[in-house]
Amino acid sequence: MEVSQKLICMAKVQNFSEISPDLPFTEFDFYELYRQTFATSELGKIRKRLPLREMAENFGLISKSMRAKKGRKTYFTPESKVALMFLKMYTGLSSPKLMEHLNGNVHYQLFCDVRIDPMHPLTNYKLLDDVFSELARGLKIQQQQEILARAWKPYMKDLDTMYTDATCYESEMRYPTDAKLLWEGIEKSYEIMCTLSAKLNVHRPRTKYVDVEKANLSYRKRRRHTKVQTRKLTRRLLNLLGKILKETRTLERENAGAEKLLTARQKSDVEIITRMYRQQKAHFENNNPRGSVKDRIVSISKEYVRPIVRGKEVKSVEFGAKCNNIQVDGLSFIEKLSFNAFNEGTRLTHCLKMHRKLFGVDVKKVGGDASYAGSANREYCKDRGIQTSFVKRGRPSLEKKENDIIRNELARIRATRMEGSFGTQKEHYGLKRICGPSDDVAGHPHPAADGQEGVRPRGYSFRGGGDDASVRRYELSLGNRVCVFLLQSKWIVLSL
Repeated sequence: MEVSQKLICMAKVQNFSEISPDLPFTEFDFYELYRQTFATSELGKIRKRLPLREMAENFGLISKSMRAKKGRKTYFTPESKVALMFLKMYTGLSSPKLMEHLNGNVHYQLFCDVRIDPMHPLTNYKLLDDVFSELARGLKIQQQQEILARAWKPYMKDLDTMYTDATCYESEMRYPTDAKLLWEGIEKSYEIMCTLSAKLNVHRPRTKYVDVEKANLSYRKRRRHTKVQTRKLTRRLLNLLGKILKETRTLERENAGAEKLLTARQKSDVEIITRMYRQQKAHFENNNPRGSVKDRIVSISKEYVRPIVRGKEVKSVEFGAKCNNIQVDGLSFIEKLSFNAFNEGTRLTHCLKMHRKLFGVDVKKVGGDASYAGSANREYCKDRGIQTSFVKRGRPSLEKKENDIIRNELARIRATRMEGSFGTQKEHYGLKRICGPSDDVAGHPHPAADGQEGVRPRGYSFRGGGDDASVRRYELSLGNRVCVFLLQSKWIVLSL
Protein backbone atom coordinates (compact mmCIF):
# COMPACT_ATOMS: atom_id res chain seq x y z
CA MET A 1 0.00 0.00 0.00
CA GLU A 2 2.79 2.42 0.89
CA VAL A 3 4.62 1.62 -2.35
CA SER A 4 1.54 2.43 -4.46
CA GLN A 5 1.08 5.78 -2.67
CA LYS A 6 4.71 6.68 -3.37
CA LEU A 7 4.25 5.83 -7.07
CA ILE A 8 1.15 8.03 -7.26
CA CYS A 9 3.04 10.95 -5.73
CA MET A 10 5.95 10.49 -8.08
CA ALA A 11 3.65 10.45 -11.07
CA LYS A 12 2.49 13.99 -10.27
CA VAL A 13 6.00 15.42 -10.59
CA GLN A 14 6.80 16.98 -14.01
CA ASN A 15 9.63 19.02 -15.42
CA PHE A 16 8.80 22.50 -16.65
CA SER A 17 10.59 21.81 -19.91
CA GLU A 18 8.22 18.93 -20.64
CA ILE A 19 5.00 20.87 -20.03
CA SER A 20 3.07 21.86 -23.14
CA PRO A 21 2.67 25.62 -23.64
CA ASP A 22 -1.06 25.08 -24.27
CA LEU A 23 -2.35 25.00 -20.70
CA PRO A 24 -5.65 23.18 -20.20
CA PHE A 25 -7.18 26.05 -18.20
CA THR A 26 -7.75 29.76 -18.66
CA GLU A 27 -6.01 32.56 -16.80
CA PHE A 28 -9.01 33.00 -14.49
CA ASP A 29 -8.99 29.36 -13.54
CA PHE A 30 -5.24 29.56 -12.97
CA TYR A 31 -5.57 32.23 -10.28
CA GLU A 32 -8.67 30.56 -8.85
CA LEU A 33 -6.63 27.47 -8.06
CA TYR A 34 -4.07 29.59 -6.24
CA ARG A 35 -6.85 31.30 -4.25
CA GLN A 36 -8.14 27.92 -3.11
CA THR A 37 -4.71 26.73 -1.98
CA PHE A 38 -3.94 30.11 -0.38
CA ALA A 39 -7.05 29.94 1.81
CA THR A 40 -5.81 26.72 3.43
CA SER A 41 -2.16 27.71 3.63
CA GLU A 42 -0.40 29.20 6.66
CA LEU A 43 -0.18 32.65 5.07
CA GLY A 44 -3.87 32.54 4.18
CA LYS A 45 -4.89 31.73 7.75
CA ILE A 46 -2.68 34.50 9.10
CA ARG A 47 -4.11 37.11 6.75
CA LYS A 48 -7.65 36.06 7.63
CA ARG A 49 -7.03 36.89 11.30
CA LEU A 50 -5.23 40.19 10.78
CA PRO A 51 -7.37 43.36 11.20
CA LEU A 52 -5.59 45.09 8.34
CA ARG A 53 -8.29 47.74 7.85
CA GLU A 54 -8.20 48.91 11.48
CA MET A 55 -4.41 48.86 11.57
CA ALA A 56 -4.20 50.90 8.37
CA GLU A 57 -6.54 53.51 9.86
CA ASN A 58 -4.39 53.68 13.00
CA PHE A 59 -1.27 54.13 10.87
CA GLY A 60 -2.96 57.15 9.30
CA LEU A 61 -3.17 55.53 5.87
CA ILE A 62 -6.99 55.77 5.76
CA SER A 63 -9.03 58.78 6.80
CA LYS A 64 -12.48 60.13 5.90
CA SER A 65 -11.10 63.63 5.52
CA MET A 66 -8.26 62.55 3.23
CA ARG A 67 -8.28 64.15 -0.21
CA ALA A 68 -7.36 62.28 -3.33
CA LYS A 69 -3.66 62.76 -4.03
CA LYS A 70 -2.53 64.08 -7.36
CA GLY A 71 -0.11 62.23 -9.57
CA ARG A 72 0.47 58.55 -10.15
CA LYS A 73 -1.78 56.14 -8.28
CA THR A 74 -0.04 54.23 -5.49
CA TYR A 75 0.79 50.61 -6.23
CA PHE A 76 -0.18 49.29 -2.80
CA THR A 77 -3.47 49.91 -1.01
CA PRO A 78 -3.40 50.88 2.71
CA GLU A 79 -4.27 47.31 3.73
CA SER A 80 -1.60 46.01 1.35
CA LYS A 81 1.05 48.16 3.00
CA VAL A 82 0.27 46.75 6.44
CA ALA A 83 0.19 43.21 5.03
CA LEU A 84 3.55 43.86 3.40
CA MET A 85 5.00 44.75 6.80
CA PHE A 86 3.83 41.42 8.23
CA LEU A 87 5.10 39.55 5.18
CA LYS A 88 8.54 41.06 5.57
CA MET A 89 8.81 39.92 9.19
CA TYR A 90 7.33 36.52 8.30
CA THR A 91 9.92 35.87 5.60
CA GLY A 92 12.87 37.70 7.19
CA LEU A 93 13.98 38.94 3.77
CA SER A 94 15.57 42.23 2.82
CA SER A 95 13.71 44.60 0.49
CA PRO A 96 15.50 43.48 -2.72
CA LYS A 97 14.96 39.80 -1.91
CA LEU A 98 11.36 40.38 -0.83
CA MET A 99 10.59 42.14 -4.12
CA GLU A 100 12.14 39.27 -6.05
CA HIS A 101 9.97 36.75 -4.20
CA LEU A 102 6.91 38.97 -4.51
CA ASN A 103 7.24 39.00 -8.30
CA GLY A 104 7.29 35.22 -8.56
CA ASN A 105 5.20 33.98 -5.62
CA VAL A 106 1.43 34.14 -6.22
CA HIS A 107 0.67 33.40 -2.55
CA TYR A 108 2.75 36.43 -1.52
CA GLN A 109 0.79 38.54 -3.99
CA LEU A 110 -2.51 37.26 -2.62
CA PHE A 111 -1.35 38.03 0.90
CA CYS A 112 -0.60 41.65 -0.07
CA ASP A 113 -3.65 41.84 -2.38
CA VAL A 114 -1.60 42.82 -5.45
CA ARG A 115 -1.37 41.23 -8.85
CA ILE A 116 1.96 41.64 -10.60
CA ASP A 117 2.15 41.07 -14.33
CA PRO A 118 4.94 38.54 -15.05
CA MET A 119 5.82 40.54 -18.17
CA HIS A 120 6.18 43.76 -16.14
CA PRO A 121 7.63 42.81 -12.71
CA LEU A 122 8.56 45.29 -10.01
CA THR A 123 12.22 46.25 -10.19
CA ASN A 124 12.65 49.20 -7.83
CA TYR A 125 12.85 47.82 -4.29
CA LYS A 126 12.81 51.38 -2.92
CA LEU A 127 9.02 51.15 -3.28
CA LEU A 128 9.06 48.76 -0.33
CA ASP A 129 11.43 50.98 1.65
CA ASP A 130 9.06 53.91 1.17
CA VAL A 131 6.18 51.81 2.50
CA PHE A 132 8.12 50.79 5.61
CA SER A 133 9.21 54.38 6.23
CA GLU A 134 5.61 55.57 5.95
CA LEU A 135 4.51 52.95 8.49
CA ALA A 136 7.33 53.91 10.85
CA ARG A 137 6.22 57.54 10.86
CA GLY A 138 2.62 56.69 11.77
CA LEU A 139 3.30 53.97 14.30
CA LYS A 140 1.49 53.96 17.67
CA ILE A 141 2.52 50.79 19.47
CA GLN A 142 -0.03 50.66 22.27
CA GLN A 143 -2.97 51.41 19.98
CA GLN A 144 -1.86 48.77 17.49
CA GLN A 145 -1.61 46.24 20.30
CA GLU A 146 -5.15 47.03 21.40
CA ILE A 147 -6.42 46.46 17.85
CA LEU A 148 -4.67 43.09 17.60
CA ALA A 149 -5.84 42.05 21.08
CA ARG A 150 -9.48 42.79 20.16
CA ALA A 151 -9.15 40.77 16.96
CA TRP A 152 -7.51 37.76 18.60
CA LYS A 153 -9.33 37.71 21.93
CA PRO A 154 -12.14 35.35 20.74
CA TYR A 155 -9.55 32.70 19.81
CA MET A 156 -7.41 32.91 22.96
CA LYS A 157 -7.61 30.76 26.09
CA ASP A 158 -6.64 31.29 29.72
CA LEU A 159 -7.13 35.06 29.58
CA ASP A 160 -6.94 35.26 33.38
CA THR A 161 -3.32 33.98 33.39
CA MET A 162 -0.48 36.40 32.69
CA TYR A 163 3.29 36.04 32.54
CA THR A 164 5.74 38.91 32.60
CA ASP A 165 9.46 39.36 32.10
CA ALA A 166 11.95 41.90 30.75
CA THR A 167 14.71 41.68 28.20
CA CYS A 168 17.16 43.95 26.41
CA TYR A 169 17.18 44.39 22.63
CA GLU A 170 20.80 45.32 22.06
CA SER A 171 21.86 48.06 19.68
CA GLU A 172 24.18 47.46 16.75
CA MET A 173 27.32 49.10 18.14
CA ARG A 174 30.81 48.22 19.26
CA TYR A 175 31.59 47.80 22.93
CA PRO A 176 32.36 51.30 24.19
CA THR A 177 35.52 52.27 26.07
CA ASP A 178 36.71 55.73 27.09
CA ALA A 179 39.58 55.66 24.60
CA LYS A 180 37.41 54.49 21.68
CA LEU A 181 34.68 57.01 22.45
CA LEU A 182 37.08 59.93 22.80
CA TRP A 183 38.91 59.08 19.59
CA GLU A 184 35.62 58.78 17.70
CA GLY A 185 34.71 62.25 18.96
CA ILE A 186 38.11 63.57 17.89
CA GLU A 187 37.77 62.19 14.37
CA LYS A 188 34.29 63.64 13.85
CA SER A 189 35.04 67.04 15.39
CA TYR A 190 38.36 67.34 13.52
CA GLU A 191 36.61 66.62 10.22
CA ILE A 192 33.96 69.26 11.01
CA MET A 193 36.67 71.80 11.92
CA CYS A 194 38.57 71.16 8.67
CA THR A 195 35.38 71.38 6.59
CA LEU A 196 34.43 74.67 8.25
CA SER A 197 37.93 76.10 7.69
CA ALA A 198 37.81 75.19 4.01
CA LYS A 199 34.39 76.78 3.51
CA LEU A 200 35.51 79.97 5.29
CA ASN A 201 38.77 79.97 3.29
CA VAL A 202 40.86 80.41 6.43
CA HIS A 203 43.93 78.61 7.70
CA ARG A 204 43.17 75.39 9.54
CA PRO A 205 43.99 75.71 13.27
CA ARG A 206 47.06 73.84 14.42
CA THR A 207 46.54 70.84 16.68
CA LYS A 208 48.40 67.75 17.87
CA TYR A 209 46.08 65.49 15.85
CA VAL A 210 48.83 63.51 14.03
CA ASP A 211 50.88 62.91 17.18
CA VAL A 212 47.87 61.78 19.21
CA GLU A 213 46.74 59.57 16.32
CA LYS A 214 50.08 57.75 16.38
CA ALA A 215 49.91 57.37 20.16
CA ASN A 216 46.37 56.01 19.96
CA LEU A 217 47.34 53.53 17.24
CA SER A 218 50.31 52.34 19.28
CA TYR A 219 48.07 51.91 22.32
CA ARG A 220 45.50 49.87 20.40
CA LYS A 221 48.16 47.53 19.01
CA ARG A 222 49.18 46.44 22.50
CA ARG A 223 47.55 43.30 23.78
CA ARG A 224 47.46 44.47 27.38
CA HIS A 225 47.22 47.94 28.84
CA THR A 226 48.35 49.13 32.24
CA LYS A 227 46.39 51.70 34.22
CA VAL A 228 49.21 54.21 33.76
CA GLN A 229 49.19 53.80 29.96
CA THR A 230 45.39 54.07 29.79
CA ARG A 231 45.28 57.17 31.97
CA LYS A 232 48.13 58.85 30.02
CA LEU A 233 46.38 58.27 26.68
CA THR A 234 43.02 59.39 28.05
CA ARG A 235 44.58 62.66 29.23
CA ARG A 236 46.04 63.33 25.75
CA LEU A 237 42.74 62.50 24.06
CA LEU A 238 40.83 64.84 26.37
CA ASN A 239 43.27 67.68 25.79
CA LEU A 240 43.11 67.26 22.00
CA LEU A 241 39.32 67.03 21.91
CA GLY A 242 38.98 70.12 24.09
CA LYS A 243 41.38 71.99 21.79
CA ILE A 244 39.44 71.03 18.63
CA LEU A 245 36.07 72.00 20.12
CA LYS A 246 37.52 75.33 21.30
CA GLU A 247 38.95 76.12 17.86
CA THR A 248 35.62 75.21 16.20
CA ARG A 249 33.71 77.59 18.49
CA THR A 250 36.31 80.30 17.76
CA LEU A 251 35.81 79.93 14.01
CA GLU A 252 32.04 80.25 14.44
CA ARG A 253 32.40 83.29 16.70
CA GLU A 254 34.93 85.19 14.57
CA ASN A 255 33.23 84.58 11.23
CA ALA A 256 29.69 85.81 10.70
CA GLY A 257 27.37 83.22 9.18
CA ALA A 258 29.73 80.34 9.95
CA GLU A 259 26.95 78.37 11.63
CA LYS A 260 24.99 78.34 8.37
CA LEU A 261 27.86 76.53 6.68
CA LEU A 262 27.36 73.50 8.91
CA THR A 263 24.65 70.95 8.19
CA ALA A 264 22.07 69.98 10.77
CA ARG A 265 23.83 66.67 11.30
CA GLN A 266 27.19 68.39 11.89
CA LYS A 267 25.65 70.78 14.44
CA SER A 268 24.06 67.84 16.22
CA ASP A 269 27.38 65.96 16.26
CA VAL A 270 29.21 68.95 17.75
CA GLU A 271 26.59 69.26 20.49
CA ILE A 272 26.72 65.53 21.31
CA ILE A 273 30.54 65.48 21.30
CA THR A 274 30.63 68.50 23.62
CA ARG A 275 28.32 66.76 26.11
CA MET A 276 30.38 63.59 25.90
CA TYR A 277 33.60 65.55 26.41
CA ARG A 278 32.27 67.20 29.58
CA GLN A 279 31.13 63.84 30.96
CA GLN A 280 34.47 62.17 30.23
CA LYS A 281 36.49 65.07 31.61
CA ALA A 282 34.51 65.15 34.86
CA HIS A 283 34.80 61.37 35.18
CA PHE A 284 38.57 61.50 34.52
CA GLU A 285 39.19 64.27 37.06
CA ASN A 286 37.13 62.41 39.64
CA ASN A 287 39.61 59.55 39.33
CA ASN A 288 37.02 56.90 40.14
CA PRO A 289 36.83 54.29 37.35
CA ARG A 290 33.77 52.62 38.92
CA GLY A 291 31.91 55.87 39.46
CA SER A 292 28.57 56.26 37.70
CA VAL A 293 27.82 59.06 35.23
CA LYS A 294 24.25 60.29 34.84
CA ASP A 295 22.86 59.90 31.30
CA ARG A 296 26.23 58.68 30.11
CA ILE A 297 26.79 58.84 26.34
CA VAL A 298 28.33 55.60 25.05
CA SER A 299 27.99 56.23 21.31
CA ILE A 300 28.10 59.46 19.32
CA SER A 301 25.98 58.14 16.44
CA LYS A 302 23.48 56.68 18.93
CA GLU A 303 23.46 59.20 21.76
CA TYR A 304 20.15 57.85 23.09
CA VAL A 305 21.70 54.48 24.06
CA ARG A 306 22.50 54.04 27.73
CA PRO A 307 24.34 51.25 29.56
CA ILE A 308 21.91 48.81 31.16
CA VAL A 309 23.30 46.73 34.02
CA ARG A 310 21.27 43.53 34.41
CA GLY A 311 23.75 41.42 36.39
CA LYS A 312 24.02 38.55 33.91
CA GLU A 313 26.87 36.13 34.31
CA VAL A 314 27.90 36.21 30.64
CA LYS A 315 27.15 39.87 29.93
CA SER A 316 27.04 42.20 32.91
CA VAL A 317 26.32 45.36 30.88
CA GLU A 318 24.07 45.62 27.82
CA PHE A 319 23.54 48.53 25.45
CA GLY A 320 20.14 48.91 23.84
CA ALA A 321 16.43 49.15 24.57
CA LYS A 322 15.02 47.52 27.67
CA CYS A 323 11.55 46.07 27.18
CA ASN A 324 9.07 44.74 29.73
CA ASN A 325 6.63 42.27 28.17
CA ILE A 326 3.46 40.54 29.24
CA GLN A 327 2.36 37.25 27.73
CA VAL A 328 -1.14 35.80 27.52
CA ASP A 329 -1.79 32.41 25.94
CA GLY A 330 1.61 32.48 24.24
CA LEU A 331 1.22 35.96 22.71
CA SER A 332 3.53 38.76 23.87
CA PHE A 333 2.60 42.42 24.32
CA ILE A 334 4.83 45.37 25.19
CA GLU A 335 4.20 47.05 28.53
CA LYS A 336 7.20 49.40 28.60
CA LEU A 337 10.02 50.04 26.16
CA SER A 338 12.81 52.48 26.90
CA PHE A 339 16.47 53.07 26.08
CA ASN A 340 16.94 54.19 29.70
CA ALA A 341 17.35 51.58 32.40
CA PHE A 342 14.40 50.94 34.71
CA ASN A 343 13.50 48.44 37.41
CA GLU A 344 11.03 45.93 35.95
CA GLY A 345 10.04 44.89 39.48
CA THR A 346 8.07 48.13 39.86
CA ARG A 347 6.08 47.47 36.67
CA LEU A 348 3.88 44.59 37.89
CA THR A 349 0.90 46.79 38.77
CA HIS A 350 1.19 48.48 35.38
CA CYS A 351 1.22 45.05 33.71
CA LEU A 352 -1.99 44.07 35.49
CA LYS A 353 -3.67 47.31 34.44
CA MET A 354 -2.55 46.83 30.84
CA HIS A 355 -3.88 43.27 30.83
CA ARG A 356 -7.25 44.54 32.08
CA LYS A 357 -7.31 47.18 29.34
CA LEU A 358 -6.46 44.70 26.57
CA PHE A 359 -8.73 41.79 27.51
CA GLY A 360 -11.30 43.19 29.93
CA VAL A 361 -10.81 40.46 32.57
CA ASP A 362 -9.07 40.43 35.92
CA VAL A 363 -5.87 38.44 36.33
CA LYS A 364 -6.08 35.44 38.67
CA LYS A 365 -2.62 33.92 38.06
CA VAL A 366 0.70 35.73 37.51
CA GLY A 367 4.05 34.27 36.58
CA GLY A 368 7.23 36.31 37.10
CA ASP A 369 10.83 35.86 38.15
CA ALA A 370 12.47 36.95 41.42
CA SER A 371 12.78 40.61 40.32
CA TYR A 372 8.98 40.97 40.58
CA ALA A 373 8.74 39.24 43.99
CA GLY A 374 9.07 42.37 46.13
CA SER A 375 7.06 42.97 49.28
CA ALA A 376 4.85 45.60 47.63
CA ASN A 377 3.97 43.27 44.72
CA ARG A 378 3.30 40.37 47.10
CA GLU A 379 0.92 42.47 49.17
CA TYR A 380 -0.80 43.83 46.05
CA CYS A 381 -1.45 40.35 44.68
CA LYS A 382 -2.48 38.95 48.08
CA ASP A 383 -5.09 41.67 48.61
CA ARG A 384 -6.65 40.89 45.23
CA GLY A 385 -6.49 37.12 45.50
CA ILE A 386 -3.97 36.67 42.68
CA GLN A 387 -1.98 33.44 42.65
CA THR A 388 1.71 34.06 41.86
CA SER A 389 4.79 32.03 41.02
CA PHE A 390 6.89 33.82 43.64
CA VAL A 391 8.86 31.59 45.97
CA LYS A 392 7.10 31.37 49.32
CA ARG A 393 8.94 33.11 52.15
CA GLY A 394 9.73 31.44 55.46
CA ARG A 395 10.37 27.82 56.35
CA PRO A 396 9.05 25.40 53.71
CA SER A 397 6.16 23.14 54.74
CA LEU A 398 6.48 19.36 54.57
CA GLU A 399 3.03 18.79 53.14
CA LYS A 400 2.31 19.53 49.47
CA LYS A 401 -0.50 22.00 49.07
CA GLU A 402 -2.52 22.86 45.99
CA ASN A 403 -1.14 26.41 45.94
CA ASP A 404 2.40 25.04 45.78
CA ILE A 405 1.53 22.94 42.73
CA ILE A 406 0.04 25.96 40.94
CA ARG A 407 3.04 28.07 41.92
CA ASN A 408 5.50 25.55 40.50
CA GLU A 409 3.50 25.19 37.29
CA LEU A 410 3.40 28.97 36.76
CA ALA A 411 7.15 29.17 37.33
CA ARG A 412 7.79 26.32 34.88
CA ILE A 413 5.67 27.82 32.09
CA ARG A 414 7.20 31.26 32.58
CA ALA A 415 10.73 29.86 32.41
CA THR A 416 10.00 27.95 29.20
CA ARG A 417 7.39 29.81 27.20
CA MET A 418 8.28 33.37 28.22
CA GLU A 419 12.04 32.97 27.96
CA GLY A 420 11.59 31.02 24.74
CA SER A 421 9.63 33.86 23.18
CA PHE A 422 12.61 36.19 23.71
CA GLY A 423 14.79 33.80 21.75
CA THR A 424 12.21 33.65 18.96
CA GLN A 425 12.02 37.44 18.77
CA LYS A 426 15.79 37.85 18.59
CA GLU A 427 16.69 34.94 16.35
CA HIS A 428 13.74 34.87 13.94
CA TYR A 429 12.38 38.44 13.96
CA GLY A 430 15.59 40.45 13.78
CA LEU A 431 15.52 41.88 17.31
CA LYS A 432 18.95 40.52 18.28
CA ARG A 433 20.59 43.73 17.09
CA ILE A 434 18.68 46.95 16.49
CA CYS A 435 19.95 50.19 15.01
CA GLY A 436 17.68 53.00 16.14
CA PRO A 437 14.91 54.27 18.40
CA SER A 438 11.18 54.41 17.95
CA ASP A 439 9.59 57.81 18.34
CA ASP A 440 6.51 56.30 20.00
CA VAL A 441 8.36 54.78 22.90
CA ALA A 442 11.69 56.54 23.26
CA GLY A 443 10.61 60.11 22.72
CA HIS A 444 13.14 60.75 19.98
CA PRO A 445 12.27 62.14 16.55
CA HIS A 446 12.46 59.83 13.60
CA PRO A 447 15.75 60.23 11.74
CA ALA A 448 14.43 61.28 8.34
CA ALA A 449 16.90 63.78 6.95
CA ASP A 450 19.75 64.08 9.39
CA GLY A 451 21.18 60.71 8.53
CA GLN A 452 20.58 59.19 11.94
CA GLU A 453 20.16 55.47 11.64
CA GLY A 454 16.73 53.96 12.06
CA VAL A 455 16.10 50.34 12.85
CA ARG A 456 17.42 48.22 10.04
CA PRO A 457 16.16 44.77 9.17
CA ARG A 458 18.65 42.02 8.53
CA GLY A 459 20.55 42.46 5.29
CA TYR A 460 19.80 46.19 5.02
CA SER A 461 22.32 48.92 4.36
CA PHE A 462 22.01 52.69 4.18
CA ARG A 463 22.68 54.51 0.94
CA GLY A 464 23.05 58.14 0.06
CA GLY A 465 25.34 61.02 0.97
CA GLY A 466 25.98 62.61 4.28
CA ASP A 467 24.48 66.05 3.76
CA ASP A 468 20.95 67.23 4.40
CA ALA A 469 20.07 67.26 0.71
CA SER A 470 20.34 63.52 0.46
CA VAL A 471 17.43 62.02 2.33
CA ARG A 472 18.59 58.96 4.22
CA ARG A 473 16.00 56.23 4.17
CA TYR A 474 15.18 54.72 7.53
CA GLU A 475 13.54 51.35 7.54
CA LEU A 476 11.25 49.66 10.03
CA SER A 477 11.50 51.16 13.46
CA LEU A 478 11.78 49.06 16.59
CA GLY A 479 8.12 49.66 17.20
CA ASN A 480 7.17 48.10 13.88
CA ARG A 481 9.11 45.03 14.76
CA VAL A 482 7.75 44.54 18.21
CA CYS A 483 4.26 45.01 16.84
CA VAL A 484 4.96 42.21 14.42
CA PHE A 485 6.44 39.78 16.93
CA LEU A 486 2.94 39.41 18.36
CA LEU A 487 2.79 36.61 15.81
CA GLN A 488 5.65 34.75 17.48
CA SER A 489 5.71 31.94 20.01
CA LYS A 490 2.28 30.64 19.03
CA TRP A 491 0.53 31.10 15.71
CA ILE A 492 -2.98 31.67 16.93
CA VAL A 493 -4.51 31.16 13.50
CA LEU A 494 -3.05 27.69 13.25
CA SER A 495 -4.65 26.54 16.48
CA LEU A 496 -8.20 27.12 15.27
